[in-house]
Amino acid sequence: MGKLSKAEKKINYDAKLCRLLDDYAQVLIVAADNVGSNQLQNIRQGLRGHSIVLMGKNTMMKRSIKIHAEKTGNNAILNLVPLLVGNVGLIFTKGDLKEVKEEVAKYKVGAPARVGLVAPVDVVVPPGNTGLDPSQTSFFQVLNIPTKINKGTVEIITPVELIKKGDKVGSSESALLAKLGIRPFSYGLVVQMVYENGSVFSPEVLDLTEDDLVLKFASNVSNVAALALAISYPTIAAAPHMFLNAYKNVLAVAVATEYSFPQADKVKEYLKDPTKFAALAAPVAATGAPAAAAKVEAKKEEPSEESDEDMGLGLFD
Repeated sequence: MGKLSKAEKKINYDAKLCRLLDDYAQVLIVAADNVGSNQLQNIRQGLRGHSIVLMGKNTMMKRSIKIHAEKTGNNAILNLVPLLVGNVGLIFTKGDLKEVKEEVAKYKVGAPARVGLVAPVDVVVPPGNTGLDPSQTSFFQVLNIPTKINKGTVEIITPVELIKKGDKVGSSESALLAKLGIRPFSYGLVVQMVYENGSVFSPEVLDLTEDDLVLKFASNVSNVAALALAISYPTIAAAPHMFLNAYKNVLAVAVATEYSFPQADKVKEYLKDPTKFAALAAPVAATGAPAAAAKVEAKKEEPSEESDEDMGLGLFD
């Protein structure tokens, strides 16, 4: 069988993408900058069984998604189109999204600092013996790295921030890092966005725990209740507070007038006869009395322990 023409390859690619869109409801959109073919093959093998990695030209993927949405009426998949920017790929999965994200992150590999690359992280050269002979000091002098000669080799005295995040790698920095055997960068597929049943969200959502969700839910319920109370709009969240405030208002009216109701009778009783408050406070005072008495006794006993010192007697007298 001969090689497939470009048109046939496009037809096969379109059919594969459409089949995946029909079979999978979960998609990870991943950036694939500086990811080699061998590394990508290892990722495919690691995800085999529950996920499929699909790479391709953005224009072709966008076209296939739009045409497939028109044919099937599944407009939810159109949410993928704006995400196809830059060097990206799609991971279709039926597994747990968080587990797939963690599995993809395992396949990062170290990479040298090539000239012209934009540093994704700060690069710091640690202090210590470099193993280089004294003739190599010119590299360090150009980069203003303090060194000394120790036992016939160059030794870096203090840690040096060689490249800052976002800066381009220069030829001197690249050459020095290569001589020191430092591979400062690591590359792999990076999850940028998550698509699930038409919804698109950030991958940080996958890292949320149940406690985080409960905390956020409680905070939002509190906000809803505060807003509802402020505009006097009844909601489930605000209902308990509204009933309590209404009770306080009616109780205030009952106390100020002759009008009364069962829930206000006891309060009005206490207000008419304040001695009943003392009856309520008595049990509390009784429980606190023994503790107070014990403290007084302890204070009384303390001077007896110091009586020897007061008489002027020492340990060896």
